[in-house]
Amino acid sequence: MRDTPDSPNTSAVPSGAGAPQNLRPGSQVMRLARMGSSHPHRLSFLRILLRRAGAERWRFSTPIWDINAGGVGHAVLCAQTPERTYSLVAFAHDLPDAARSDRVIATAWDATFALFDGVPDAEDIARLAANVPLQEAGRVSERELTLSRANRSVRLWEHVVEALAAGRQPDAARIDEVGYLMRTTAVYGSGKFGAQDRAAIAARPECAAPFQVEMLTVYLIRAFVADLVEHMARARSPGAVPLERSLRQRLGIGNSTGLGMAPFVINHPALIDRWVTARETALARVRALEGFSATDQAAFGALVTRAAGAVDRWQSAHPVQVEKISALKQDIAALQGFLGAGPIVSWDAIAAWAEEHLSLEGQEWTVALLLELQGPLVDDLADSMACDEDAPVDGGQALGALARELAETYAFCETADWDDPPETARIWYTSQEKLEPRLGERHEEPLGAYEQPLQPARDAARLVAALTAAGTPDATVAEFLARHPEHRHTVRRAQLAARHDYAEVRDNTIHAQMLPIDLLRFKLAFFGARAFDPRSDRWVRITLFDGAPYPGDLTPETADRWLN
Repeated sequence: MRDTPDSPNTSAVPSGAGAPQNLRPGSQVMRLARMGSSHPHRLSFLRILLRRAGAERWRFSTPIWDINAGGVGHAVLCAQTPERTYSLVAFAHDLPDAARSDRVIATAWDATFALFDGVPDAEDIARLAANVPLQEAGRVSERELTLSRANRSVRLWEHVVEALAAGRQPDAARIDEVGYLMRTTAVYGSGKFGAQDRAAIAARPECAAPFQVEMLTVYLIRAFVADLVEHMARARSPGAVPLERSLRQRLGIGNSTGLGMAPFVINHPALIDRWVTARETALARVRALEGFSATDQAAFGALVTRAAGAVDRWQSAHPVQVEKISALKQDIAALQGFLGAGPIVSWDAIAAWAEEHLSLEGQEWTVALLLELQGPLVDDLADSMACDEDAPVDGGQALGALARELAETYAFCETADWDDPPETARIWYTSQEKLEPRLGERHEEPLGAYEQPLQPARDAARLVAALTAAGTPDATVAEFLARHPEHRHTVRRAQLAARHDYAEVRDNTIHAQMLPIDLLRFKLAFFGARAFDPRSDRWVRITLFDGAPYPGDLTPETADRWLN
């Protein structure tokens, strides 16, 4: 972690991991184009969850399965850790095809869920049955940790049920094309709609890393969905067969994510810095390793070949993503050529070659692979990815020092003309109907009164102008804010970014050419999402846990050996 503004772009590699190695600077890593080329890796949150669950040998069970032949009813799936049990309470519904929607404003779903802290009794289930299917219109309690819902894949669900009921396996190509039987449209946690706040569970070892209860929810949903599709096939025909194991494992859980996720990256600068610092420290540790054998080269080459299979199956109709996938395939061929050309001297040589020769997509894909074979070296960094986000303003700082910090952090926009319409074309606001973030066109819609503080670069420029007008570099921040309290949030952000190099997005988040999907992909990659498929510039479909072992197959050996 970088603690002083005097050396914002470096961090010593912890002892035992090699010589000190500079981290990639925030000015490189936190540009939107690179953030929008992020890939999941060993420190992604679902990988952290499965690694712990496998190592601790969590026990999984389904004590309740009360679902009728029409696929309607409820079930309870339990995950027992060494100290406590978490239970997914799942409700299956009969949803007409015409009512199925990915939109957050939907009011009905094929399945709804809550993650219960403990094992629910009949009274708990009755309470949840009256509320969970209503989602935002209902309320849960402090006994619940998450609230979620999901819809069936129109393209795949009926095909799988029909095939299994007929005694045959579904078409593997169709499974690979879609990748999931259901997709969630929300997984709410951290106090939403009455659920328990994260602060109450953060000290639990299994909840310490970010978004662990949300990832557990999705993992149990995946198990429920696989069981449900087989249940419905058996209900249709006594001769039904179960899904063949390899096909079952290839299915993940889909997710549709929109603008509601994007502001998180801007609103949690200290937390984002922790995430990126962990990944960049992991990369630095690998690059600092001494020695690179023929065995290492062969193992990495084999990993590249396996991972290339997932890229071959990656499909998207969005022109931006189509171009990036095409570039990545060319990058993979080039990387394989580099690995096959002769002996390589070090892990660092691979990373340096990638930076020089590959697209951003290929560079970040290579970063993820460089971490993959080094679990003992990097996995401990998962313990550093959460943080206390309270960061008080340093009122005693001199305004001159603050101005220098602003100039360094926001150098990327020092020539921006904020009176030029494209620089301020977008405007972030919150919809009154769903209380969800939205992105409007500033110069076409009367939204100025509703603007949310999600444009740190422009706010920094306004703060610089105010400091210049004050003309008192020796005055303190406290004195300045007493006269200009409207700049307090920007001062706090600038001071934090000066200490934490990855806290700030180094681009204009309201520019006409800004792509919100870059923010979405950055966060989703840390979740562990794959098959990134934008449906526009502001919402995306992805897949979680595809290829992962199911609860009955999860062991210390399988928890990390399922990616391809």
